[in-house]
Amino acid sequence: MRSERLGETLLPKRIALPVFASDALSSVAYAPDEILLTLAAAGLTSYALSPWVGVAVVFVMLIVVASYRQNVHAYPSGGGDYEVATTNLGPTAGITVASALLVDYVLTVAVSISSGSQYAASAMPFLRGHEALLAVGVVILLTTINLRGVRESGTAFAIPTYVFMFSILGMSAWGFIQYFFGNLPQAESSDLTLIPEGQFNQGLVGLAGGFLLLRAFSSGCAALTGVEAISNGVPAFKVPKSRNAATTLALLGGIAVTMLMSCIVLARLMHVRFAEFPSEQLFRNGHSVGDSYVQDPVIGQIADALFGGFKPAFYLVTFATGLILILAANTAFNGFPVLGSILARDDLLPRQLHTRGDRLAYSNGIVALAVGAILLIIAFDAQVTRLIQLYIVGVFISFTVSQTGMVRHWTRLLKQETDAAARRRMQQSRVINAIGLTITGSVLVVVLITKFTRGAYLALLFMALLFVLMLAIRKHYRSVRAELAEEDDKKGRVLPSRVHAIVLVSKLHKPTLRALAYARASRPSVLEAVTVDVDPDETKRLQGEWERRDIPVPLRALDSPYREITRPVLDYVRSVRRESPRDLVVVYVPEYVVGRWWEQLLHNQSALRLKGGLHFMSGVIVASVPWQLHSSRLRLGLENQPAPGDVRRGAPPPPSDEGDPNKKEQNV
Repeated sequence: MRSERLGETLLPKRIALPVFASDALSSVAYAPDEILLTLAAAGLTSYALSPWVGVAVVFVMLIVVASYRQNVHAYPSGGGDYEVATTNLGPTAGITVASALLVDYVLTVAVSISSGSQYAASAMPFLRGHEALLAVGVVILLTTINLRGVRESGTAFAIPTYVFMFSILGMSAWGFIQYFFGNLPQAESSDLTLIPEGQFNQGLVGLAGGFLLLRAFSSGCAALTGVEAISNGVPAFKVPKSRNAATTLALLGGIAVTMLMSCIVLARLMHVRFAEFPSEQLFRNGHSVGDSYVQDPVIGQIADALFGGFKPAFYLVTFATGLILILAANTAFNGFPVLGSILARDDLLPRQLHTRGDRLAYSNGIVALAVGAILLIIAFDAQVTRLIQLYIVGVFISFTVSQTGMVRHWTRLLKQETDAAARRRMQQSRVINAIGLTITGSVLVVVLITKFTRGAYLALLFMALLFVLMLAIRKHYRSVRAELAEEDDKKGRVLPSRVHAIVLVSKLHKPTLRALAYARASRPSVLEAVTVDVDPDETKRLQGEWERRDIPVPLRALDSPYREITRPVLDYVRSVRRESPRDLVVVYVPEYVVGRWWEQLLHNQSALRLKGGLHFMSGVIVASVPWQLHSSRLRLGLENQPAPGDVRRGAPPPPSDEGDPNKKEQNV
């Protein structure tokens, strides 16, 4: 796609919603599981508090959505939390937020796809034990789709996302209808007894009970991941960008809240049992369910009970849920590359992440995200319960720092604004962001306390490593820029006194003759050919052939008692530089151009080592003289085209197309 077609890739709201909101919407599939799983440690009585834990999560989500609606209006350039923090709190805060977001995006892909693979394994038992392999394959598939471009991937994922939304909302509506008519069925696990862990035999009492409630709340807050993606993706929206992004945020908040609370309440009404260690905590008729018991996810249990007599509906809900968990990773595939591009622009990540690929997508960022997610999936064996402990730390760090920056943003603008109406709007926005700061900061403290020893420390370690890495990259780019911008009057304007050309020779063949011809055409002050005397007999034959052909360039043979090739050449070039420090030395290296990757392993290894050593010498230029072998000319379609100098040397001309009227017409 040509660069001027970038406008065609912008997204309308109906496509932007599934593209940027699939992560937050998909959390409905595992946030209820994590809440019930955590509360299960205290036994069945603790399940009575699950709706209230859900209400607390919903409250935080609504506050965060309202806060980020202010962000997209104030900073529509796509930097999101990173730009807010950098502008208002300084570069250190910006890098902190950036490292947190990058880690969170990678975890989004790993958690979502791992959860989707577990849903797939519950629907198709033959996949059990192969969840990690399935997850890796799905990451590769999503990477391929996203490399086609943002709009194409959004269009491909829009229908499955809407199917998930309507299937969950439809299932919830049908469940509440049955409840109000007194026909609500019970979940398959409703007859199981949930045994509390030893420290919670008395239920949720004391400090341990309060800590468990906080842990359940922090696990449920995984539902908030993905909200920040819209603020990073504002440039991908159609105009008016900020208004469309804010509307999409509102839709996201309303739909996600409705779906999450519906699933939590239905799970409570249908007496769903969900434990972290089923064989130890779940009992039927006084006996443990054993290791063979298969514990289906919460939504799977609800759908199975509600649609027990109509299997197509059950399979629709299960399939849509598994699919949305996989597609939720697409939010990260849209957010990570954009953020990576902005960080690369600011010298915090490699420059390769800043450029768009052939399809106007940030291809290098997409591939980098995929590699990171695959490594995590393999390391944690696609186990969601282990991965999710790392998950929400980064997003709440970015939430908290971003809201702090927004409060300072409005405070700064209020000092300059004199219009009363504008001041009222700014004050309202500041109040919203201040509430967001208070809530997200409190949740961050809870998350750190409850999840630190369960794996959150690993996420913090990854963030710290990224922080240090980005500082090192910025230092490198700045030092290179400063070095290249230096103006030295003496070095910048003094030209070399002479040019000393050296042609490296191993054999007397066509590549060597071409290198000699090119070197002579440059008219250097000194021209000589150099070979390394590894085999005396071979060297004598080369010198004899050189004299027999009467080549008008002196040939120097360098001694190599240890049969090395690279070191004698480097030592000789250094000696030339020492004798004439103001001379420019140009080393011509004949090289083969091959058409197959495996052929490269058989050629040019000595040339590669020589060039590697010569590149570090001051005052030395390395000139590679290519010779296209037959395989490379076939690959490029040049097999019938003459090489430079062929006509002068009397080579026969290529076959003519004059007898072929079709080719003649094409030529015309």
